[in-house]
Amino acid sequence: MNFLKKIYYSKYTKKSYAISNVDLIIDRIFKKRKKGIYIDVGCNHPIKFNNTYLLYKRGWNGINIDSDIKSINEFQKLRKDDYNVSSLVSNSKKKINYYFYHDRSALNTVDKKLVNSRKTKPTKIIKMETSTLENILKESPFNNKKINLLSIDIENHEYEVLKKFNFNKYKIDMIVTECLNLKSKKLETQNQSLQFILKSKIYKLLKKNNYSLINWVNSDLVFIYKNSKI
Repeated sequence: MNFLKKIYYSKYTKKSYAISNVDLIIDRIFKKRKKGIYIDVGCNHPIKFNNTYLLYKRGWNGINIDSDIKSINEFQKLRKDDYNVSSLVSNSKKKINYYFYHDRSALNTVDKKLVNSRKTKPTKIIKMETSTLENILKESPFNNKKINLLSIDIENHEYEVLKKFNFNKYKIDMIVTECLNLKSKKLETQNQSLQFILKSKIYKLLKKNNYSLINWVNSDLVFIYKNSKI
């Protein structure tokens, strides 16, 4: 019986690779699109806790961006069909403080408020130069191509990256972004507040640019462009 159950579940279920299972929502919405292009900002690991690996397995490819060069080296080995970039992303090219915890840490951030809200403190602060999402796009093989998905998880710096982004030029079908409530002790769905989300800068920015919130899982918000042909 256990053997038959394994066959049944292997046929009718999909494995999630994302920490919040949001990749299953993404995969479901894009089920009719065999190939597409994604951008994953704050990609961290090519497989584990990754929002785009499920699409990559289906034949999609795109751009993976992370501030940690060791992370990008892993992508170069395991995601060779992608364009992988080691860069700190913000709203302009400048030098800013990078709060470093350790290599491959998901806690590394440029947001001082987030650092102050944590009990764990960074091991050092590094001055690093940033780039913009548009500059990385222009230098990539996907310049002027239709982008289907943007996944962005960079520890409370998502709004800063997107506030000067050219939404009129890049009409991305879906945007999945982290939205952290620094006053919440835990990030489980039951502790997330719809009121907080609707008042957040990231929600107001995306709504202003014709995106609708269609789902959220834990701290991951899923937005769809109003004229998208998904």
